[in-house]
Amino acid sequence: MSKESDFYEKLRKSLTETTEFPTKYMYKFIIPSEDNKFKQIEGIFDNMGAVINSKPSKTGKYTSLTILVKMETPEDVILKYQEVSKVEGVISL
Repeated sequence: MSKESDFYEKLRKSLTETTEFPTKYMYKFIIPSEDNKFKQIEGIFDNMGAVINSKPSKTGKYTSLTILVKMETPEDVILKYQEVSKVEGVISL
């Protein structure tokens, strides 16, 4: 099993045991402060009623994103992490 699939399996188990769905789930990411990175992530959560807050780092090289969105199942949460992981340079917290 790869590190990535192991991570998602642990996350699925944790979400199933500790969270009652549907729920508002908070995602946190750090992205390079390039306009297209923000737009890519914004597109992933488009039309979901997500509230996206961003805060630039002191140097301005990076931006932290906090995304609060209603998710229906643990699988939905994991699918969004997988979609965001395809954006180059993104760090999931």
